[in-house]
Amino acid sequence: MKRKVYLFASLLVVATLVLAACGGSGGGGSQPAAEATATTAAPAATDTPAATTATTETVAATTETTATTATTDTNTTTETTATTTTQGAAPSGEKVTINWIGAAAGAEAEFDKKEVAQFMQENPNISVNFIEGPTSATDRYGLYLQNFQAKSAAVDVYQIDVIWPGDLAEHLLDLNQYGAQDVVKEDFPAIVTNNTVDGKLVGLPWFTDGGLLYYRTDLLTKYGYTAPPKTWAEMAEMAKKIQDGERATNQDFWGFVWQGLAYEGLTCDALEWIYSSGGGTIISPDKKITINNDKAAAALDAAAAWIGTISPPGVTGFKEEESRAVWQGGNAAFMRNWPYAYSLGQGADSKVKGNFDVTTLPAGDSGHGAATLGGWQLAVSKYSAHPAEAAKFALWLASTEQQKQRAINISLLPTKVSLYDDPDIAKASPFMPKLKDVFTSAVARPSTASAPKYNEVSTIFFQAVSDVLTKKSNGTDAVANMELDLQDKLKYESGTP
Repeated sequence: MKRKVYLFASLLVVATLVLAACGGSGGGGSQPAAEATATTAAPAATDTPAATTATTETVAATTETTATTATTDTNTTTETTATTTTQGAAPSGEKVTINWIGAAAGAEAEFDKKEVAQFMQENPNISVNFIEGPTSATDRYGLYLQNFQAKSAAVDVYQIDVIWPGDLAEHLLDLNQYGAQDVVKEDFPAIVTNNTVDGKLVGLPWFTDGGLLYYRTDLLTKYGYTAPPKTWAEMAEMAKKIQDGERATNQDFWGFVWQGLAYEGLTCDALEWIYSSGGGTIISPDKKITINNDKAAAALDAAAAWIGTISPPGVTGFKEEESRAVWQGGNAAFMRNWPYAYSLGQGADSKVKGNFDVTTLPAGDSGHGAATLGGWQLAVSKYSAHPAEAAKFALWLASTEQQKQRAINISLLPTKVSLYDDPDIAKASPFMPKLKDVFTSAVARPSTASAPKYNEVSTIFFQAVSDVLTKKSNGTDAVANMELDLQDKLKYESGTP
């Protein structure tokens, strides 16, 4: 009976995805926050604007990629996929079909389809059905879980959020068995570490994201500054001076806007404050709860002090787009946001067009800034009937050349370190080379260390942070309460950062 329920659930999942692939509901692109990347689906709990459409001469014309529903009986699938992690490619000359759940409807999905056409032209023995995934990361994650619980072979390749490898690892192939260990040597180490669970690489870095400090170049010059702030204290001082000056003609002007609503985006912001101050990563990679320390408490109190002084009282209700609206309307000196806001800020309707730049986020007591990692990975289901072909496709998508094309055409940030020095990418997106240092010093959320309970951990964290920001608590009490709640949830011991 249980198998029948799982099979039914799996068929519902596939039916839903097929409808999406045929042009059903679903927005385009990705969302900021946990993930968010310049233009793709966003990390859990947040959604980002879609990337602008761009064409490329290097990929073949779009082919029709309507998904097909697998009809293999679940019992058979379970038996035949038990050995797929070591199974080789299909016999020479045999054509196989694999299914890939990619981006939601929009510019990125259209580019995905072009890549599928190019891959099939180069690999005539492999047919790829492209399935548009849900816009909401939460909905996408739910569909994936249903499919995995049914041990369905209906989908071979998945696009997964940077915070999902730990939670989904038991359902994914170790891509090191297919040559990935050599390929990922070119990727930012923090992302590879994030995607490695118990020594197995379950996600290929594909495109990334990280928090940035946006600043008004014209206003820094106007008020006598020659460079953006290096520390949070400098940022607060500069923001106050500029804000006071601009208030003479604009009472709506603020020094600094960011994401203060109690959601995944606040986890990203607050982790940056704490990690850059030497307060750790909430939970260490070796599964020790480290949040209860003086530096973490002080970082939260410092952020709370911004509200009403350099940040609007309403910032505790801001997500990415609310922050961007204030910034792009010309009403802020500084903004913390994801890279997607750069191209939008240079749009014709932007009041800050040509008058801003980006840099790494400020440092705290640690002496270095920190950007919370966002972005998306490629994973292969261990229930796939064609693991070798699926892995080949995933490795091709994540290759240096394909990442370069995605960077040039739809402004997605590559995970390959060398591409940040590529002149073609610099010409297409002048801001990208500036982001190399951002990802070199990036910090990952403790999703792997807390798997499979990361969402619950994040909720405990952002709610406690929100209490500090809204003056319901203070930093010292908040980190102590978080420690107790996390111990109860995870049964981990406490440690030092």
